[in-house]
Amino acid sequence: MNTGDSDDPGPTNDPNTMRASSAMSTSSSEDSEDSDDDVSSRNLILITTIINAIAQYTSGLYNKQEYHTSMLSGYAWVLELRNGHPDRIRCELGVRHHVFDLLLSKLRDMGYKDSREVRLEEQLSIFLYTSVTGLSTRHVGERFQRANNTIAK
Repeated sequence: MNTGDSDDPGPTNDPNTMRASSAMSTSSSEDSEDSDDDVSSRNLILITTIINAIAQYTSGLYNKQEYHTSMLSGYAWVLELRNGHPDRIRCELGVRHHVFDLLLSKLRDMGYKDSREVRLEEQLSIFLYTSVTGLSTRHVGERFQRANNTIAK
């Protein structure tokens, strides 16, 4: 039962009170809009950063660049060794010229032949060069301008 003696004045028609109340609600809605703008801006920055990181990470998958680009292929290097100074083939492959030719002849007699991509001379050179130097597959591949899986066969 309402007797009208309550402390709560209830709704008022006072214009000053209505203006203050309206200003407060406008202010809080502006604060809410500013807060929403800040959150949206931060989300946009975060999404842009993530997209840039993904693009940077995956660029190597799409922007292929040839790795073996030396002018001197593996076979050309072998020919240079075979036709060059006699001490050079011994230094690089650990055998003298006549021993290299003998090994090559024996391999052919045993049925070995050029593969689809790599001639037998180069295959023998890869084996001898790896044995002499002890270099990793990657380094030997760089010397002969071949893929690592070709060197490892």
